[in-house]
Amino acid sequence: MKLIIAIIQPHKLEEVKNELTKSEIYRLTVSDVQGYGQQKGKTEIFRGHEYQVNLLRKVRLEIAVNDEFVKPTIDAILKSAKSGEGKIGDGKIFVMPVEEVIRIRNGERGGKAI
Repeated sequence: MKLIIAIIQPHKLEEVKNELTKSEIYRLTVSDVQGYGQQKGKTEIFRGHEYQVNLLRKVRLEIAVNDEFVKPTIDAILKSAKSGEGKIGDGKIFVMPVEEVIRIRNGERGGKAI
């Protein structure tokens, strides 16, 4: 079992969800987050004043999958989250091992609980 965490552009969320659904991946958690990487923020203009935005809005997806779904999940995210412009800021994917999953409703454990 793995936990896949993807940090993506907010406007790519629907595309990513659609691509995950095509790959039969239906369970995910979505959070609005802020952060920065190589971009180091951006400059915006508000009411005629220029200011620096250091933390950029992103979306964090958390998807727990059984081992056979790791590659299809990553492929779906890569296919749909990429901007195609070749610029920095498209996001990152992290894959981490999961020791145990327990379904609260009935106490199921392991891969069946995902």
